[in-house]
Amino acid sequence: METRFIELLTPFLKFLGDAPLTPDTLLRELGLDSMQAIELLFALEDAFGVTLPDDDMNDATFATAGSLWSVLRAALDAQQVQAA
Repeated sequence: METRFIELLTPFLKFLGDAPLTPDTLLRELGLDSMQAIELLFALEDAFGVTLPDDDMNDATFATAGSLWSVLRAALDAQQVQAA
């Protein structure tokens, strides 16, 4: 997970405290609700210059930091392939 991703995600996790953010970090347990997930989605799309597929906007994607990063990474990879 990139530092930029972690820096964008951390403010949405009000119960994270000083704990490290790992791929297994459970986002819902740390305070990410559905409204914040939408705000986070827009922040990630703006920061990384991608559009995340609607099909990937589900509970599984927002379950852990790693699952969200995987969807974002796949969108970044797809964008690079299209640009080539």
